[in-house]
Amino acid sequence: MAVFDRDVDVAATGGYHITLDERAQSALRELVAPEIFERLLASSSALRLRDRDAFWDRRGRLLGHGRDLSGDPSVDIDRITLRELLAEAVGDDLHLGRTVTEVGHGEDGAPWAGFAEGAPVTGDLLVGADGTHSLVARHLAGGPTNAPAGIVGYSGRTSLDSLSPGERRRLGPRSGMAIGPRGAALYIGFLDPVGKAALDRPELRRSVTTGPTYIWGAMFPESAVTDALRDLRGGDMQAALVARFAERGWSEHMLEVIARADPRTVAAFRFNAASTRARDLAPWPAGRITALGDAVHATPPTAGMGAGAAIRDAAALVEHLREAAAGATTLTAAVSRYEADMRQRGSEVLLLAMRTVRWILATDTTLGATATAVATPVLAAATRLRHRR
Repeated sequence: MAVFDRDVDVAATGGYHITLDERAQSALRELVAPEIFERLLASSSALRLRDRDAFWDRRGRLLGHGRDLSGDPSVDIDRITLRELLAEAVGDDLHLGRTVTEVGHGEDGAPWAGFAEGAPVTGDLLVGADGTHSLVARHLAGGPTNAPAGIVGYSGRTSLDSLSPGERRRLGPRSGMAIGPRGAALYIGFLDPVGKAALDRPELRRSVTTGPTYIWGAMFPESAVTDALRDLRGGDMQAALVARFAERGWSEHMLEVIARADPRTVAAFRFNAASTRARDLAPWPAGRITALGDAVHATPPTAGMGAGAAIRDAAALVEHLREAAAGATTLTAAVSRYEADMRQRGSEVLLLAMRTVRWILATDTTLGATATAVATPVLAAATRLRHRR
């Protein structure tokens, strides 16, 4: 086995977080050594130790809570930490600084990959895990496998200590979501892999985050204005985001988490999405080249399941390949079975993620904006009454 990655440093990525549910964790247990999985848990924040998620309006008024998390086995982990642990699991088979430029089949049918740096390689099976703009999946499908979802996201990290006492109390040790009129939405994720570690083994901890932190995502419908914001950097982008929310009637304290973020962590990205229909995913005949994760079922981050689905893809592929190695089936049949499973899995996570995307976009219509502005104060008042009883 050989793994090729265009990055020259596995830590050269956004310092945001990834949620791994029970299924993703079970898949990872099959893919990495037990000691690496223990380090992952020791470096993760346990959802079961958090308060229930909260939902607010644009003024910060509480609209409701999410489900009880006390029995939830899911964890949140820094993206950089996860990448470093996975790189350790791959070991010497990981080759950094290798950008794939083309793929194909040789005269004997063996798949090959060409690189911008170094000689091409051949093998028995080529798997593209090269993300939303996958060259491998584009080769297989004969074109793009996803399209812009209509949302532009902006993310950053804000330490708990940098917020005012009032905002610390309001946000609390939980994640939350606020959606206002005209497609303005703000997700705030809570991450504390030290104080709320999934596994209390400090000597194994590898987390990038060392204190309670809010990792937020601001979302707006695509437009000339939001596209222009993507060209800004650091403090300029923060100021522009705060102004954009303020124009839509958001309270100043709601925007504190953005205004007080570390400017070095602020970045923008476009949401892309594949089709939610399983039959549209991996629209190619099974063979000795395949793909997984966002390369096939590009998923907006609004369900927190994209990375977990990719890990489950990898574990399922390994399981089917073991059957082929044992002589129970052919390589092509193993890939075909994997792709059938993967289509269903991808459709499942996309349906969940696109619900929130469509909700945000719906508020950007005249009717949706009016309904949001009218309904949220009523919901907030009803929530206050329930709490007083």
